[in-house]
Amino acid sequence: MTDDPLARIHMQVMWNRLISVVEEQAQALLRTAFGSVAREAGDLSAGVYDLKGRMLAQAVTGTPGHVNSMAAAVAHFLEKFPIEDMKEGDVYTTNDPWKGTGHLFDFVVVTPAFLDGRLVALLASTCHLVDVGGRGFTADARSVYEEGIFVPHTRLFEGGELNEPLMDLIANNVREPIEVKGDLLALVSCNDTGCRRMIDMMREFGMESIDELAEHILVNSNKAMIEAIGRVPNGNYDAEMTLDGYEEPVRLKLRMIVEDERIVLDYAGSTMASGYGINSPKCYTDAYSIFGLKCIIGPEIPNNAGSLAPMIVEAEAGSIVHPTRPSPVTARHVVGQMLPDIVFGCLDQAIEGGVQAESAGSIWVLAASGGTRQGNAEGTFNTMSVSVGGVGARPTKGGLNSTAFPSGVGAIPVEVTEATSPLVFRRRELLPDSAGPGTHRGGFAQVVEVESRAALPFTVSAATFDRLDNPARGRHGGMSGSPGAYGLIGHEPFRGKTVQTVPPGERLYAKLPGGGGFGDPRARDATDVADEVRAGLVSVVSARDVYGVVVDEAGSLDEAGTTALRAKNTG
Repeated sequence: MTDDPLARIHMQVMWNRLISVVEEQAQALLRTAFGSVAREAGDLSAGVYDLKGRMLAQAVTGTPGHVNSMAAAVAHFLEKFPIEDMKEGDVYTTNDPWKGTGHLFDFVVVTPAFLDGRLVALLASTCHLVDVGGRGFTADARSVYEEGIFVPHTRLFEGGELNEPLMDLIANNVREPIEVKGDLLALVSCNDTGCRRMIDMMREFGMESIDELAEHILVNSNKAMIEAIGRVPNGNYDAEMTLDGYEEPVRLKLRMIVEDERIVLDYAGSTMASGYGINSPKCYTDAYSIFGLKCIIGPEIPNNAGSLAPMIVEAEAGSIVHPTRPSPVTARHVVGQMLPDIVFGCLDQAIEGGVQAESAGSIWVLAASGGTRQGNAEGTFNTMSVSVGGVGARPTKGGLNSTAFPSGVGAIPVEVTEATSPLVFRRRELLPDSAGPGTHRGGFAQVVEVESRAALPFTVSAATFDRLDNPARGRHGGMSGSPGAYGLIGHEPFRGKTVQTVPPGERLYAKLPGGGGFGDPRARDATDVADEVRAGLVSVVSARDVYGVVVDEAGSLDEAGTTALRAKNTG
């Protein structure tokens, strides 16, 4: 470390350059990935690490669940493959849920970077593969052994030579071998891009090692996070949340302990692990819990090992937020992606003015499979489509509509799914009256309707569908968002988390959950409500009964009627 201002500026320039290196690494993965979940939805991450396995920089492109869990994942590789044993051309991989990113569908790939024959850094990336065999993308498995192929920390390349037996083993255990092999090699390719750009950067700046830069990054990030934590009043803050669960509702309990220079998140008392695949491994629990904290207390602080260190997550082994092997974990984001909301529940008590209301949370992954032609094995399909609900309202503005928070993944374009399967999307639009009312309303959810062109049934897994029974709650007088629902049009709704069959000619619908509202709905600007009535997003009845706003079917505002109605309700 140095106090020389010019040297510090030089360090900052190199730090920014390092972020651009890993961003190019992530973009290379987006361009070369075979699976639509990675290619279109951006369900991936990339980062650079020092030789101690500490994350120094992450790509802007990526998800918190991947990036924050990968912060610890690389250290596990070093336990199996010591630095002194690494050679140029080596590449390592695993999809261990407990030492990676939480379920078998995510493969982590690590590549050592060499400068003039000397190992100088590690580049890592991960993405969601379309299939890993087993039961597929469902929550029905009763152990990880049923969920697919489990690859321990293994060499994918050794000295530049591909581990063909490993690739053959993986390919023969999955339904989509071409896409799976393509995604694995795309991960290797993106790391190669990161390595090349890393070495180019070091040569440009005349660097023999990244050690000094690493210390600069980690020390300054750690200091900034400690300062941010210092602005949160010391104390214990408690919150609870109930989720739909699988065989029974899930109860999450959290105590946030703020102690000067650190924050501890303790999930003691939460539901024990489920017998089905909705459990969130500790690495994934850590990732989204810390992300929730960082969103509020230090969103501008770069994400790396230094900034993450003062935030500690504790959970009872064997609980749903810390399941032990061999618990099933495929749909781990049902619980994991809800954790920022319970963290917000604690922060709301500590932060003046409060924090945003609850969101839809878990993305709804529509995993569908079936046949296109009777008796033709090559005519089968296996595809995923991502749908998202609304984000909770903020203390000063409404929630985002149909946005994946906290994961940040994008929705796969319907054209992509339709081009690779017989599925046809008949409807995909914002769902009226789905936003939780408030002074600032929650985000509107979306409604999706899909059917098959083939005269054959297809199966749909609702492993990640939640908030059917427990919608996103509002804050400070705001109301809950609408609950989710799915089923066949004209029939009784399905039960969440299960695998269902859609008969030929039937249409499946999915109504996503809306975001919770913030503040008293009757304090909302009446013209904003009238605008949303005109847009078809709020019904005339809801405008009158919930917001106290009188409008006609055309959305014309009756100001006198509104004033009288609100005065009457207040009285």
